[in-house]
Amino acid sequence: MISITTQQWYAWITAFVWPFLRILGLMLSEPVLSNRSVPTSARVGLAIMVTLVVAPTLPPMPRVDPASAAGVFIAIQQLLIGLAMGFVMRIALTAAETAGQLGGLQMGLGFAVFFDPQSTAQTAVVGQFLGLFAMLLFLSMNGHALVISALAESFRVLPVAADPVNPIGWRVLAQWGGVIFTVGLLIALPVIAALLIANVAVGIMTRAAPQLNIFAVGFPVTLVTGFVALYLAIPYIGPALARLFEQAAGVMLRVAGALH
Repeated sequence: MISITTQQWYAWITAFVWPFLRILGLMLSEPVLSNRSVPTSARVGLAIMVTLVVAPTLPPMPRVDPASAAGVFIAIQQLLIGLAMGFVMRIALTAAETAGQLGGLQMGLGFAVFFDPQSTAQTAVVGQFLGLFAMLLFLSMNGHALVISALAESFRVLPVAADPVNPIGWRVLAQWGGVIFTVGLLIALPVIAALLIANVAVGIMTRAAPQLNIFAVGFPVTLVTGFVALYLAIPYIGPALARLFEQAAGVMLRVAGALH
């Protein structure tokens, strides 16, 4: 008769549950899979499938009772690690949306907003356009596979352990948040520069002809200039976003390494 001890049951459970929580945490915060249009059952099913593939390659789990306080602590810690890694890629996508919001504000489309069910907030039209463009680019370059490979590599960089994580990792994540403003401004810079020139030209025209209605002339000029500048900048925005996503995959591992 085959007998299975309690320790063996615990070893089998922890070998699946703890990696599953890290993978599920990433899928809850990663920009594509966390979209409201993706059913929850699909996320959980994908997390289970990835865990079944990754779990046999992982080092032995800590010998801790999963129902004890230490086991619950490890489970919460793994979930937070996954959320942090997925949040790194979300920050990269938010940088593209910020660039669109900055450009749209300079174009005079700051009032053109609509409700975004993903962020449950009002979003500028140009920001939503660049956000969708970045997401399509992310999928076209197999960014989802890049994220999953970085997640699998994180188990080597940061194994599942009972020790608390290093708080330096959270500081690395916070520093990466500055990308929203730096990269967003750099992406929007061509549009902003073109609109600055257009506004200077409109100002000179108004100075030369005071009877000119600046509101009737300036708004169409800035609008057309902004759209033309955005159209011309799109071929250069794509490679910049691709490099940003590749850098974000490296930052995911750097956050995991700093948490060790």
